Amino acid sequence: MSFLTRTVDTLLDAAVVPGYSKIGPAVRRRFWASDAPAFPAPLDVVVTGASSGLGAATTVGLARLGARVHMVGRSAQRLEDSAASVRAAVPGADLVVRECDISDLDAVASLTSTLLGELTDIHALIHCAGVMPPERITTPQGHESAFATHVLGPVALTAGLRTLFDDSSRVVFVSSGGMYAVPMAFDDLEFEKGKYRGITAYARTKRMQIVVAEQLAAAFTGEDDPVVHSMHPGWANTPGVTDSLPGFDRVIGRLLRSPKDGADTIVWLAAADEALASSGLFWHDRSPRTTHYPPWRTDTDAARDHLWKTVRAATGIEL
Repeated sequence: MSFLTRTVDTLLDAAVVPGYSKIGPAVRRRFWASDAPAFPAPLDVVVTGASSGLGAATTVGLARLGARVHMVGRSAQRLEDSAASVRAAVPGADLVVRECDISDLDAVASLTSTLLGELTDIHALIHCAGVMPPERITTPQGHESAFATHVLGPVALTAGLRTLFDDSSRVVFVSSGGMYAVPMAFDDLEFEKGKYRGITAYARTKRMQIVVAEQLAAAFTGEDDPVVHSMHPGWANTPGVTDSLPGFDRVIGRLLRSPKDGADTIVWLAAADEALASSGLFWHDRSPRTTHYPPWRTDTDAARDHLWKTVRAATGIEL
């Protein structure tokens, strides 16, 4: 990337609205990394939250590249409807519907056991499942639902499937640009204090996703371990925005990215060789990004350690 294009890229990010909206990919695709080629042979990819939004768009993108996509979601009927839409866009798409509520650790354990019994390897695991609860809701294990959906379930599934990964595998956490407003300087991980706000719980746990992606990347040091990355999709026209944030949609609606553009970097990280050159990075529009604005603001070691210890204790993983 030349000095000029780096400058343009940085300005797009710093200005937020141009970088996060549909303007970002419209400009950046002129100089961003090349598209990933089709997979040379059929392989298995697992996508959570695949019944709508970015998960469904990611499924379309990976099916176009020749992957067999295991579509994970809470409702089998919604997954079947989504699969029908994917097949309409990609005739002959190889899809497997996997009903599982990622916030329920018992359901995650069951899904893990099923995949371990049926598959010999997994090329990519994409964590797209997301929620923005209107009130504080707890899971069957007693965890706050956003924390369980965005952090506990994904970490448990990733650790549980470790033996199916190899040195070309990737794990991708789909975070949000909204996490920039929430530093990891808190210990109330499950939002037990103060007035509960779904949008705050969402932003907090999206920040946590970036941290646990870094922590998993540091823990996965074996020669057959996957790389682990996180990313944010910008502002995409998905139910998570239009339904959960109607005011934002009314103001920014015309500038929202298409689901395809929102999912672009997810698909690229799952398929491009460039993703294997590093681990633990945070991406947007096919380039690594700072995890903090301003960049000198960082998470405290105490907050990061507290998060990791809490996640390990809740999930029972040993890494």
